[in-house]
Amino acid sequence: MRAVVQRVKQARVTVGDRTAGAIGTGLVAFVGVETGDGESDAIYIADKIAGLRVFEDSDGKMNLSVSDAGGAVLAVSQFTLLGDVRKGKRPSFAEAARPETAEPLYRVCADRLRSLSLRVEEGVFGAEMLVEIHNDGPVTLLLDSRKAF
Repeated sequence: MRAVVQRVKQARVTVGDRTAGAIGTGLVAFVGVETGDGESDAIYIADKIAGLRVFEDSDGKMNLSVSDAGGAVLAVSQFTLLGDVRKGKRPSFAEAARPETAEPLYRVCADRLRSLSLRVEEGVFGAEMLVEIHNDGPVTLLLDSRKAF
C-alpha cells in the first residue's frame, strides 16, 4: 500500500457539487492499494500516518503528530499512486489492486485512523474528485508498506 501525505492548513474534496470531506489543520492522505496488499499493509500505513511527527512544537521543530496538533485527516483513495512509468510515457496500472479488493483495504486504513481517535474525513472511493489542498510548508511525504522507498 502506498500513501502520499501532505501537511495542510486546510483541504476539501468535492464530488460534483457536493463536498465529500473537509478539514482545517491536518494531513491529506492519498492512499493507493497494490495487488497483494492485505490488512497488515493498511494498518501499517494508518499507523504511520497517525504517528508522523510533522507539526511544529513550541520550539519550531517538527515534533508533533496530527493528533498532538489537534488536526484531522482527509483520506482520499488514489489508484494512480501505483502507476508505473518506467517504460514509455503512458502509466501502467497493472500493480494497482482491483476495486473490489482495494476498497475494503482502503476502508481498513480509514477505520484504523478513526480507532486511533483521529477525526477522519474522506473522499468517495472510485469517484472523480476535485481535491483542494493548502499545503503547509510544503510538507509532502511518501509512504510504502513494502518499504520500497
